[in-house]
Amino acid sequence: MGRDDVEYRVIFHVDVNSAFLSWSALKRLRVDPDSVDLRTIPSAIGGDVSRRHGVITARSIPAKKYGVTTGEPVVSAVRKCPNLVLEQPDFAVYREYSRRFLQILRTYSDRVEQVSIDEAFLDMTERFREEKLVRDHSPESGFLTKGSDLLQLRRKNGKTQENVETRPGGVRDGALCAEAHVPGGNPAAMAVRLANEIFDTLGFTVNVGISGNKLLAKMASDFKKPGRVHTLWPEEIADKMWPLAIGELYGCGRKTADKLRSIGIRTIGEAAAADPEMLCSYLGERAGLGIAASANGISNDEVNAEEEDAKSYSNETTTSADITATNFDRDAMPVVRELSQSVARRLSRDGMFAGTIEVSVKSSDFHRYSRQTRLESSTNDPQVIFETAVRLLRKLLYGNGGLFHEGRGVRLIGVGGTNLDDGSCRQMELFTYLSQKVQEERQENRQEERQRKLEAMMQSIRAKYGENAVHRGRQ
Repeated sequence: MGRDDVEYRVIFHVDVNSAFLSWSALKRLRVDPDSVDLRTIPSAIGGDVSRRHGVITARSIPAKKYGVTTGEPVVSAVRKCPNLVLEQPDFAVYREYSRRFLQILRTYSDRVEQVSIDEAFLDMTERFREEKLVRDHSPESGFLTKGSDLLQLRRKNGKTQENVETRPGGVRDGALCAEAHVPGGNPAAMAVRLANEIFDTLGFTVNVGISGNKLLAKMASDFKKPGRVHTLWPEEIADKMWPLAIGELYGCGRKTADKLRSIGIRTIGEAAAADPEMLCSYLGERAGLGIAASANGISNDEVNAEEEDAKSYSNETTTSADITATNFDRDAMPVVRELSQSVARRLSRDGMFAGTIEVSVKSSDFHRYSRQTRLESSTNDPQVIFETAVRLLRKLLYGNGGLFHEGRGVRLIGVGGTNLDDGSCRQMELFTYLSQKVQEERQENRQEERQRKLEAMMQSIRAKYGENAVHRGRQ
């Protein structure tokens, strides 16, 4: 069967649970093993800890019980939970954990598409194409991370059921770990093995969603958290996805959901059953057809394996809350500076210079936009990259027809450098400049020498024939 054979296509979506908070907790424990694990107490990441300004970018499960939400002002979160422990973000630590997280994913598949710093899609089709796919379903095969619960892993092929033991912090697959090594068989068992390896190696939990396309795999990974494996095969859509609120449909933004609710469509199932022409009349053709397809679980997007692009250097990150006109300077500027410094470091490391700087954003309705500009002189200076990126972003977001004017926020920001050179062009420009200066100086010297000879000759004639013997011509 080929990679695109629907019956045998297997996609994983792996999402780190509360990534920033988990990674900050691990950093604290690494520095001081006796410190309290942030994940076990009411805690949050974000804002200026000393002044309690800014917004919450991540919060623990105990903080969630107090009503603390991501994206809300820190001062509001502290009012809800006076004993909330606040920690500032550490992007250097986050990048390192993200890098190691992706390293593990790439040992399971050669087709890994990083979506953001803490999530990725894996095309696992090749791991299961040798034998007939065994579709194991959740929640019966969901893997809780509470205590030592025993959950049943029910096999579709009629083999003996296996017990799956879980423990705090990570899922455990018991006897099924060995089976996950072989092609074919059970995707859920493979997902458990992957989740275990991430926890045992790096110390944090993930959710894994499994299906035959990216849309459904993403929807599945957003089911109950943390530390769970969920499936959402096409035959499970009616039971698992259609009862969900329309706002939970992947790709359905807040404004789109509001429009759908205004015409009586409150669940994904109701959108799936709606007349596509009617959806197009209310949402526009592109958005209407997109909602109709997504609500029915239809998606043909490929998992695009990311390879090192020798023609560009770029870095991007997903923010935990929407960046809007009101919080751009406060929340986006530090991100843009960090991204610019990252691009500059990589350029400098490889001895490269970028002649073009570009920025990209992904809006809250998951559309990507970009802008770029050509520099007068190529650079790997972080300040030049930062200032150029900010200028481009302001034009993209605040300019005529900008995203902020349309009432849209952005959830992803990227900065990159293209049109590369290794410095030889800059050296050639310098060499040409110096050569021109030398030629100009030589020309000036020759003119001065001729002028000296002319003055000497005129003095000689005047000395012999008198002062009025020679006169300068009028110009």
